[in-house]
Amino acid sequence: MITGDEHPAIVPAWKSTWLKGGRIKSAERIAVIKVVNPTNLGGCMFRGWDWLGNRIKSFPRDTPLFISAQDTIGTVWTDPYVFTNERRSDEAPQEFTLKLNLWWAPGDTDCFIHHKHPFLETHAQIHGCGRMQKFRQNDAATIYEDVVMPIGYSHDPFCRVTGRNEWTYPWHRYYADTDSVWLAVELHP
Repeated sequence: MITGDEHPAIVPAWKSTWLKGGRIKSAERIAVIKVVNPTNLGGCMFRGWDWLGNRIKSFPRDTPLFISAQDTIGTVWTDPYVFTNERRSDEAPQEFTLKLNLWWAPGDTDCFIHHKHPFLETHAQIHGCGRMQKFRQNDAATIYEDVVMPIGYSHDPFCRVTGRNEWTYPWHRYYADTDSVWLAVELHP
């Protein structure tokens, strides 16, 4: 994506930015998300969002983590190794279905340590401030990386490709420092 007028800037693929009165000059595909009114933003959970415990029965009953409906945006072609930053050039691009959904949690919420996904993913911070964290085990005391997520930031993918449509993730979680909304970007083979 190219932004700006007098001084054009490039936002790389799978990255994000926060524009305030800015201009998008060109892009092949983008998602534009605008928080119109942050007052009572947590009320999103009453507008069709689902508490994660309704989907995962073992999810902690006292964790206020909510997910929006998932939108299928279309398809993209990318080399999984390029997506995960394991190589620079597209040697084996393949088609993925691109899906997006939003998450909401109040401040100081542990959003569940996990390590399995049947897709490639990254996240972008929409509102508030949080962290994407990596762990050696399914235990918060084993943290080894803490990626701060301010508004407009997208982290690099955490997974590594291990075979055709196979990848491994470290134990990881999102942690909401403040009331937060973040976007999950999923590439499904």
